[in-house]
Amino acid sequence: MRPTPAACHWDGSPRTARPRRPLRVTATSPSRLLRHGQSGRCRQCGNRIDFYQRADQRPIALHPAELATTQVPAACRWHLNCGIAHPHGDGSDWCRIPHTLLCPHRTPAGPLGPHLAVLRRQLAVRTRRLIDTGNFTPATLAPTAAPPSSSGRPARPVVQLLLTCYLADRPVPDIQCVAQTRHRHRCPHPVLAPHTPQGAWTLLETSPRRGQLALPAQLMAVYDLSRLSYAEQLRWRTQRCPDHAAAPGAADLTLARWEVLDPLLHAEHLHTRLPHPDASRRQER
Repeated sequence: MRPTPAACHWDGSPRTARPRRPLRVTATSPSRLLRHGQSGRCRQCGNRIDFYQRADQRPIALHPAELATTQVPAACRWHLNCGIAHPHGDGSDWCRIPHTLLCPHRTPAGPLGPHLAVLRRQLAVRTRRLIDTGNFTPATLAPTAAPPSSSGRPARPVVQLLLTCYLADRPVPDIQCVAQTRHRHRCPHPVLAPHTPQGAWTLLETSPRRGQLALPAQLMAVYDLSRLSYAEQLRWRTQRCPDHAAAPGAADLTLARWEVLDPLLHAEHLHTRLPHPDASRRQER
């Protein structure tokens, strides 16, 4: 028989249980990502990184510790404001630095300085320790992704929305909502809801990004959402289900996994055939 917990501590003070307060995000906040959802590990070296959104809503991985501005070149300084990462310093004595400059898997483009070189060697030693103990496998040695299904559905499809082509991290029906539920778990509902307007698979020409050379004419399969309303395209861009898109007070547990399509870097994910046999018929309509 378990004893009933006492109502007082050993010194006679009352034992009170404080109610748990849920995490909330201000409606005017430019970033709706919760702090505990921003941490992760680099897939190349296994060291801890912090994800933040830039002003253009693209994510950036920063080193988790602050560094003195005297130790970081001016072009490599970043600062945070309301959860948004901004380049260059904010006038303080401390700044953040992108993880790509310290990642042992990457070759630095230029001299880093003595302090950053020591910090980079420390991360390299930690990476080797993680590999030796079996706690980390670099992405270059990890097993390759599964091939597309028999229907030809790409594992990482190209999605067009808001006049931009993005590369998803999983098939379109499996894209999951990033919002937090009332039980503090990630929403299990998909973004592709059956009662909402659907996109259509179509073939588009690959277009180079700004500053790239002209690419040879080639068609790629794209899940086109440009015909949907602006609100629907914005819901897809924020990666939210219809219920959480209508709830502005809900916070996000993770970043939306979109990558701006680069035809040169993402050439292995470009497909020249439509995944569904009836996609051409829907395109004609």
